[in-house]
Amino acid sequence: MHLIQHAAIAAAISLIATSALAQEVTLRFQHFVSPASANPTYFMQPWADAIEEQSNGRIKVELYPFMQLGGAAPSQYDLIRDGAIDGGWVIPGYQPNRFPEAEAMELPFMTTKSGEEASAAAWEFTQQYLMDDFADVHVIAVHMHGPGIVHKRGQSVATVEDFAGLKLRGPSRPATLLLEKLGATPIGMPVPQFPEALSKGVVDGGVITWEMSPSLKLNELTDSHTDVAGDRALYNLYFIWAMNKDVYDGMPDDLRAIIDANSGMMASKWAGRAHDTGDIVGRDLMAADGNEIAQLSEDETARIRALGADVTTSWIAEMNAKGYDGAALVSAAQDAVGNNLTR
Repeated sequence: MHLIQHAAIAAAISLIATSALAQEVTLRFQHFVSPASANPTYFMQPWADAIEEQSNGRIKVELYPFMQLGGAAPSQYDLIRDGAIDGGWVIPGYQPNRFPEAEAMELPFMTTKSGEEASAAAWEFTQQYLMDDFADVHVIAVHMHGPGIVHKRGQSVATVEDFAGLKLRGPSRPATLLLEKLGATPIGMPVPQFPEALSKGVVDGGVITWEMSPSLKLNELTDSHTDVAGDRALYNLYFIWAMNKDVYDGMPDDLRAIIDANSGMMASKWAGRAHDTGDIVGRDLMAADGNEIAQLSEDETARIRALGADVTTSWIAEMNAKGYDGAALVSAAQDAVGNNLTR
């Protein structure tokens, strides 16, 4: 009888141990764009699949587009921090002045037109300056997109003067500062609001990537798409891919290790590369619909770069007034971009 009891207890202990080993975790990650757009297609879903595969199904990552779990795009960081969602995609610039140091990566002509290169630079810069800013979430990756393009109704912009009076959507404070310097009337708004603003005539156009163009129906809502000359982006946008800190800390060590193995520089470059892939697709789709695909001349681009330099100078002074070393931030961002050039 005692032997039977001992065997039963041993079996029960073994079962408990096996159950603990096979603990399943479901992570609900949220974003604010179409699942058919580039980052969800080429980064988020493959990332989720890799996590599930490498954990032998013990981690399931559920992706919710269009803020389906609630809240608005600008509140995404707080939703993650507070545990309303387990993780998601954040644009810190949607909350102006909350994460001011991150703006250094978003300044005019700071990054190259390669999302992968820009994202590698963003990860390096983040390690140096921003981890304290994001200490109340667990940062998995940070990234940038590819070149920002001017999309508008009617004929393309060809000179600086063509920007005068245009009401243009901007995604971040540095972008709107540049648009204002160009003579446009910038209107800051998250990407989900852009199509409706275009259709109602609230804006004449805006700046956003090639890759977002199809999912926003910019082939129907705008007529022309203009890039600057050269290998530097007119502007860029800084993103983080993060999860709730308590959820991350509460995972078993071996499952946290799987998240870690799909984090950092590798994941940041992966996310940036997703935008590069999507940019090719988006540009081709805009061209296939007969929209005007334009590029500013080198001379006009040089004029815009000079205005962009004025924006950067003013930004440095503003940061200094807030107690930061603005010049050091710009220099560090420039160094990070230079350190991660692959061409």
